[in-house]
Amino acid sequence: MRRFDSCRGYQIMIKKPELLAPAGNFEKLEIAIHYGADAVYLAGKDFSLRNFSGNFSDAELVQAIELAHKSNVKVYLACNIYSRNPEQDQIKDFLKKVGKIRPDGVIISDPGIVMLARELIPQIDIHLSTQANTTNFNSVRFWKSIGVKRVNLARELSLEEIREIIDQTGIETETFIHGAMCISYSGRCLLSSFLSHRDSNRGLCSHPCRWKYSVVEELRPHEFHPLAQDERGSYIFNSKDLCMIEHIPELVRANISSLKIEGRMKGINYLASVVKAYRSALDAYAKDPQAYVLKEEWIKELTQTFHRPFCTGFYFGDPGEVLPNYDNTHQGKIHSFIGKILETHENRRCLVEIRNKIGVKDRVMILSAKGPARESDILSLTDSDMNPIDYGQPNTKALMELEHQFNANDIIRKIG
Repeated sequence: MRRFDSCRGYQIMIKKPELLAPAGNFEKLEIAIHYGADAVYLAGKDFSLRNFSGNFSDAELVQAIELAHKSNVKVYLACNIYSRNPEQDQIKDFLKKVGKIRPDGVIISDPGIVMLARELIPQIDIHLSTQANTTNFNSVRFWKSIGVKRVNLARELSLEEIREIIDQTGIETETFIHGAMCISYSGRCLLSSFLSHRDSNRGLCSHPCRWKYSVVEELRPHEFHPLAQDERGSYIFNSKDLCMIEHIPELVRANISSLKIEGRMKGINYLASVVKAYRSALDAYAKDPQAYVLKEEWIKELTQTFHRPFCTGFYFGDPGEVLPNYDNTHQGKIHSFIGKILETHENRRCLVEIRNKIGVKDRVMILSAKGPARESDILSLTDSDMNPIDYGQPNTKALMELEHQFNANDIIRKIG
């Protein structure tokens, strides 16, 4: 891609950014690959900031990297906790394992672990985590000087600040473009530690910013006064969700190396929607920047999943975009997700893993990797022994005959 720089008076080559997706477990890895991620980030059972996302055993990490590399998808392995003294030998052992399984990069925030990684696995690229809170080009120059290949910049930066860092340093950069945002500065939150004795900076966050709060007067301890007009309580810490689908041209022109989707703990319905929407938008822009038009179907797809109100975060310096979601409103249909296709058979039949109840008279929508989502009647529904059934129940498998041929790992949703 090329763009014309009016100040410099010549065309500048713009590289198509990598689309980086979360993979909290093996199923999510398959979904991320299926819907078009260029790279995934994942973790082993220890030393990452998402200890409740499932994660991968040592054997599964080997399998995950093999699967991704067969599809030309890169794998970045998180080791981004801030470690304590008793863990140093364990971290050394973990890094040695990383060296053997050879991911494309290891994500680190702790300077001590950066030092150990340079000593023990110099062949593996180091990606600096957003937890390191990198907010200026001199900090980036420092990290670059000690061997960091890529920096995931702090979420609090504007797009203009990001551009300047890239121009000043030439290093690979990574920024979040979609998903939940932490209410605390660069994720440095102690609420979880204080209220539930689970350290958010060590992967154990209980998300107390999503809890409801009330005001209590000292001499009236049993009288609770809501802070907002909501019978469920007040949500003074509850952030909105980031969504940059309407600003793909600005993101690409900033020359950001990798556009990152948040959500290792979220489900495959969310992952499929978000990866598909951003993949479609990025490909459309790369194909013809001059003719690029934002499609309503991409925005609509992102609204199909359970989410908080969308915002553009800190990218454009608008204070209103980072105000908390005071009313705790959620959008999207959490129960419209039916399941995913496991296998495809002849005569438009497919084996479906069912997550939510579906009836033979229901109409469904199928999200494939290519093209818009397509609607279909369920022409027949049978159990695995080919016995007709009226309903497919959660946590079961059923054979579903549809109006069109679809593919394994396509997502199915109920309409209405």
